[in-house]
Amino acid sequence: MEKHVHFIGILWIVFGALSLIGGFITFSILFGISFIPSISYEAHFILRTIGLYTCLVLAIFSIPKLVAGIGLMKKKEWARILTLIISFLCLLNFPLGTALGIYSFVILLKDETIQLFRMTKKEEGI
Repeated sequence: MEKHVHFIGILWIVFGALSLIGGFITFSILFGISFIPSISYEAHFILRTIGLYTCLVLAIFSIPKLVAGIGLMKKKEWARILTLIISFLCLLNFPLGTALGIYSFVILLKDETIQLFRMTKKEEGI
């Protein structure tokens, strides 16, 4: 079960990084398009605003995924709970978020996994 938890941690880090990169690419494309000289001033403003807010929203949603993945790899109990919350929210993100969310639920809700996190918590002396 430890290998599955480690693998889920890696997948959440990759998924969070891809979301962060996607936000940056969206911002770069929209910001770049806004420099086309033949479009109006309003279009410049709208493209830059949409690009900025899209990037910020994706970054805000990416950071918890990265934190949860790192915490899972360190076998922290709070990371298991955070991952379950994020998994629920990502179920609508079809197909990757749905697959990763279901896989996370299946693995992280097993009794063996819960015992693994409790055992790790006791070893740390908490």
